[in-house]
Amino acid sequence: MDIDSVKERQLALSHGTTYYLEAGQGEPLILLHGVGFWTGGDYWLPNMAELSQYFHVYAPDFVGWGKGDRLQVEYSFSYLADFVREFQDALGISSAHVVGHSMGGWVASLLGYESPDRVRTLTLISAGGISKRTLSSMTSFKPPVYDDILKHVSETSCGETTKIAETAKRWYERTLLPGALEAYQKILNHMNEPTHRARYNLQRRLPYIKSPALIIWGSEDKINDISMGELMHSLIPHSELAVVSCGHYGPSEKPREINALIIQFIQKHLESQSNQNSMKII
Repeated sequence: MDIDSVKERQLALSHGTTYYLEAGQGEPLILLHGVGFWTGGDYWLPNMAELSQYFHVYAPDFVGWGKGDRLQVEYSFSYLADFVREFQDALGISSAHVVGHSMGGWVASLLGYESPDRVRTLTLISAGGISKRTLSSMTSFKPPVYDDILKHVSETSCGETTKIAETAKRWYERTLLPGALEAYQKILNHMNEPTHRARYNLQRRLPYIKSPALIIWGSEDKINDISMGELMHSLIPHSELAVVSCGHYGPSEKPREINALIIQFIQKHLESQSNQNSMKII
């Protein structure tokens, strides 16, 4: 299956109309992107062709990102987790394998904690949610020019120069979408508020996550240090930690390695579940 098989669709929810990418058949797999206003469901395009050979893959824009509606609401973590639940309900997905990158991993962790019946397996890639600090790029945000984005991608990625330039160009084009910067500023305001960071901090929640969890981290991650991944691994029962030679943007820097880890992890737990069901029948 190639990238041409990935279809863009739109979905009307109470949170507003959102766009999402869809491909493949089989077990449902939901991919949640990070916080950058330049990102969205299409962040996962380097991963979707291969993943869709094994799973029915969905990559939504969080409401407020991409081409979807911009609402006059607070883009809080609980709001984003509610969005994922409604997205699942609208598509008839009672439970799914959930993968989250960066902020998407934060939201995925909240979903796994609050709604364990909705999460078959949980994969967290360079996820946020356990640090009390805020990034300087978040507290001193200003609308970027292309050179700013290129510098950011270069400093936080370990990819090839041509791929870095392509990524920066695509991300810059996303900043030109109407309302993108305003929506991004809203989530930054929420994330930078100390009371919100404390309220949604994952450290006290992670020990109660019941789903099998895979934690993937870049050895050269300069945004979320690998020590955060190690702490998450120590807190989540039945979790595994895999370290990849990349920066913060593993899914786009090393898509083959990330895909292989996700596929192997999910298939292992599907086989384990199948064996358990066979034993019950016997």
